[in-house]
Amino acid sequence: MSSLEKIKSYCAYQERSHQEVRYKLLELGVYGLDLENHITVLIEENFLNEERYACSLVRGKFYYKHWGRQKIKQSLQQQQVSDYCIQKGMKEIEERDYVKTVNSLAEKKWLTLRTEKNKFTKMTKLKNYLLQKGYEYSYINDFLHAKQAHADE
Repeated sequence: MSSLEKIKSYCAYQERSHQEVRYKLLELGVYGLDLENHITVLIEENFLNEERYACSLVRGKFYYKHWGRQKIKQSLQQQQVSDYCIQKGMKEIEERDYVKTVNSLAEKKWLTLRTEKNKFTKMTKLKNYLLQKGYEYSYINDFLHAKQAHADE
């Protein structure tokens, strides 16, 4: 099997970034002009599409792993995806789904922290958890304010 057939198979299995394909071609011993020609063929034959990759990664990381926008964006930047494709990919996340997911994750984490007596420590642990998942302060604070208002009732 030629290196071009191998890389086509590699790309057909799942969406790949340009960077992943470059590394794979280097592993296969394809360098220089041959490497660039292989990438050109993959793009022309629609095996490689950065915009499609970004959209796929965003959907997967958000809807299955429940990552926030910040973490997803960082992952795309590590794969050297263009800012344009990152913005296109981020449009895959519906705002209502995003709010629903961050609130659901926060509620589940809040329940796991029920034995924590110190309210400040509990809130800090929740914030750190959601920040690590890639959610923005504004969404976290909205949840905490809603919890505070509910507790005051």
